[in-house]
Amino acid sequence: MIAMLAGIVDQVGASHVVLDVGGVGYLVYGSSRTLARVPPRGERLRLLVETHVREDHIHLYGFVEEQERSWFRLLTTVQGVGARLALAVLSVVPPEALTTAILAQDRAALARADGVGPKLAQRIVHELKDKVGDIALGAGAATAPVAETQTAGDAVSALVNLGYQRSDAYGAVAAAARLLGPQAALDALIRAGLKELGR
Repeated sequence: MIAMLAGIVDQVGASHVVLDVGGVGYLVYGSSRTLARVPPRGERLRLLVETHVREDHIHLYGFVEEQERSWFRLLTTVQGVGARLALAVLSVVPPEALTTAILAQDRAALARADGVGPKLAQRIVHELKDKVGDIALGAGAATAPVAETQTAGDAVSALVNLGYQRSDAYGAVAAAARLLGPQAALDALIRAGLKELGR
């Protein structure tokens, strides 16, 4: 199994890069996020790789960061999510925002990915909500879920009703709850959440 490739960029396509490693060209698929970070032709590149072996093909999927590869692996455990859909999700929701989107049950954020409809987005949220702790969170990501209290849920709903995206509202309330403590009143959570959103 190939876990990493380091070589010279030979070609970059809409969905892949060809990496020349010692005279052998490896076609490696990637998310638009990863492909945007590929240097020009002739430059060196190191990619973390996930190898998928099937009866009719061997595909390589490349990632600049371990966090993105970890999310790719986790997303492909969801029924109905193959490698192509996992890359589509990672192309529209960066790894650092996926934890918040899943904990916030923000199906709309996931459904922005090509090929992911409302039902599949719901399945992703449902199947991964208890597994997101397995992903190493990057700096700036939500580090803990919002306490499962009526008050926190009401604060998230209030911010959503004010026009904020569910993931953003969830992250703001999570930060506010960490700051104010578990006994914070609804109005205090909303005010602190709005302050977080204004940063």
